[in-house]
Amino acid sequence: MEIKRTFDILESGLKKFPLDIALASKVNGEWISYSTKEYKDIVDQVSEGLISLGVKKGDKVATVTNNRPEWNFINYGVAQIGAILCPVYPTISKSDYKFIFNDAEIKYVFLSDQDLYSKIEAIRSEVPSLKNVYSFDKIDGVSHWKDVLLSENSSEISTQLESLKAGIVEKDLVTLIYTSGTTGNPKGVMLSHENLVSNAVAGVAYLPVEYGDKALSFLPLCHVFERSILNIYTLGGISIYYAESIETIGDNIKEIKPHIFTAVPRLIEKVYDKVIAGGNQKSGLVKQLFLWAVGKAQAFEIGQSVGLGTALAEKLVFAKIKLGLGGNVKCIVSGSAALQTRLTRFFWGIGIPILEGYGLTETSPIVSVNTLEPNGTKFGTIGRVIDDVTVKIAEDGEILVKGPNVMMGYYNNPEKTAEVMTGDWFHTGDIGVFDGEYLKITDRKKEIFKTSGGKYVAPQPLENKMKESLFIEQIMVIGEGRKHPAALVVPNFVHVKSWCRHKGYSFGTNEEIICMDEVKKKIASDIETLNATFGKVEQIKKFELIGKEWCVQDGELTPTMKLKRNVIKENCADLFVKIYGE
Repeated sequence: MEIKRTFDILESGLKKFPLDIALASKVNGEWISYSTKEYKDIVDQVSEGLISLGVKKGDKVATVTNNRPEWNFINYGVAQIGAILCPVYPTISKSDYKFIFNDAEIKYVFLSDQDLYSKIEAIRSEVPSLKNVYSFDKIDGVSHWKDVLLSENSSEISTQLESLKAGIVEKDLVTLIYTSGTTGNPKGVMLSHENLVSNAVAGVAYLPVEYGDKALSFLPLCHVFERSILNIYTLGGISIYYAESIETIGDNIKEIKPHIFTAVPRLIEKVYDKVIAGGNQKSGLVKQLFLWAVGKAQAFEIGQSVGLGTALAEKLVFAKIKLGLGGNVKCIVSGSAALQTRLTRFFWGIGIPILEGYGLTETSPIVSVNTLEPNGTKFGTIGRVIDDVTVKIAEDGEILVKGPNVMMGYYNNPEKTAEVMTGDWFHTGDIGVFDGEYLKITDRKKEIFKTSGGKYVAPQPLENKMKESLFIEQIMVIGEGRKHPAALVVPNFVHVKSWCRHKGYSFGTNEEIICMDEVKKKIASDIETLNATFGKVEQIKKFELIGKEWCVQDGELTPTMKLKRNVIKENCADLFVKIYGE
């Protein structure tokens, strides 16, 4: 069948790759699953129920939830009647909920639990368009999502549904995704059926798993990255299992033994750190063997032949690492932020390829991706541009994108739309270059700053390089308008504590650790070494340590784990004084 609308993806999956387990999640300690047929039947029930509620084409429905099958039912159920889904992060502030719900004129909200209901209820009276709230968990006094489903099949409404589906075309708006900007109110990105479908159809061609394989999902479904990946899984006949929570990912991976999952660099860094920390706790010959095997992985090159040493490292070390990730992982897909090349190389070296891609909410999201195709991956790049998408580099180095994946514009915001669109070309705000056929990001256009000496500094390459130190967990390079670059550093406290034990240093709380001369000297030594790969004017001259990780809850990171630089600068104003004497 020809796939034109997002709900055609589910119908295609049912016809080509019907699964006994299409979706699964854990409820009260037990995995509850839905076949593709059950999945489609519930989606139709949702559509018919929404019709009976009076939801019309163009009406807005919001979801605020953790990852669970019910989200999928609402997603396609809303799309089938021509209504607009607005998936919202569970972690944003009440003021952001109020802005988004009013800007989009949300009529119904589907949310997961009591905590989120309390947040929405607090602003409900300030959203005049909101008619009702439904919960996935059962909450006293709150309408349950199953109340929407029609208890009896109505042929009249079924006929109405088929008529509505037939009237939906690929250029129609299907979703509003509010981006978590680092400043100002969120912007509502308008994506059409064509935007999402073109990305899914292009992406499924690169799917490195097979019909019936299993995927674990834990990245937020309100973000277009995971949402598009799920469309690709459905087209390819991949069973989708939802992790219980971020905290249970490790247990769920061992339980499900997935063949594929998506991750952000932050998680991959933590997996790597855990592997290294575990090996460093060994002693004698076992530790020497571990370090030797890690060295083999870190020296990996694509296409190299498997020698006796690599085979031995696989048997004695790599196999155990892979077993910790379930034992079946064929690849990990990474996106949302830049991944350090050393991590990509290491995981390829142990036999778990990481396929790093690039995109934005405004591009649905995939623009380019590394693949397992012949010559499909080049370390240090974000891969080749996908089919039907065109990329060019502007004179100032900015990456421009054109194609069926580029958004319709920002909702209710023609001024902001005009700022990023030149004809059909979308201005990404990222600076990049082509390395042969492969695209490479070098920095964010708005994050490049100029020192008081008039020299330009790109912070992201510096930050990514510095995180090669096992002692650095997070880092933000500063120095705009100052005489030299400097950095705010959050140490990797797990590794630091292990190092202190090994060295025989006594240590206390994190706040006490960042005052230790030994720790400061070690991090200074690593920064000095890593500085050598940059020009003198770019090098970090001073740094200050911070005793707690930056996080989404404190407003220092966006929901996609990007630094909110202005917030961090404000929170760390005293450290600026220490560094620059101002």
